[in-house]
Amino acid sequence: MIRIPCLLIGYLIGCIQTAYITGKRKGHIDIREMGSGNAGTTNITRVFGLKTGVFVLSADILKAIAAFALCSQIFAFTGTPGLLLGFYAGFGTVLGHDFPFFLKFKGGRGIASSVGVMFCVDWRAGLIIAAIGVALIAATRYVSLGSVTMLALFPIFTLFMGKGAEAVLLAFILAALAIYQHKGNIRRLLNGTERKITFKKKGAPANDYRNET
Repeated sequence: MIRIPCLLIGYLIGCIQTAYITGKRKGHIDIREMGSGNAGTTNITRVFGLKTGVFVLSADILKAIAAFALCSQIFAFTGTPGLLLGFYAGFGTVLGHDFPFFLKFKGGRGIASSVGVMFCVDWRAGLIIAAIGVALIAATRYVSLGSVTMLALFPIFTLFMGKGAEAVLLAFILAALAIYQHKGNIRRLLNGTERKITFKKKGAPANDYRNET
């Protein structure tokens, strides 16, 4: 039962929707009505530029790390492994980021927060997975391809790093959620119509990249 409070704490932390808040403070806009309509790093970068995108990316990674560290410590007295306590909190953070209650459950796609979870589960695996994802994005300029690949690798690394069956299951669920959230992007990748990331524009019109990552 201690897993439920961890999920809830993580969810509330995840509901701190960095891209949405940044859009409101920086441009007095709802980022979900600009660019792709997604409240995440790629869309905020397309609309406001790389510097703002890096800030949002970092904040979304850090909120998952914070949730992981918090729950793994405050519930340590239960005897449940800290890895699992933190993992549930991290998973909750991704859910809060993707489906924030105060935004009618329309948020981002949780990749940055998932990367934060990866680093907490095993920083070595996290570095390798992140490096693969960044390399793919740099080579192809398809953010969605790098994002989905990273999450698909996560349960595999979790298994081979010997983190236990429950941790592998959670990693698999995170991967499945990421794939579901990117189903439109995957379809466009397969038919060759996915838009590549560019840093040349700021303030893109509201419907330029609708439904993209």
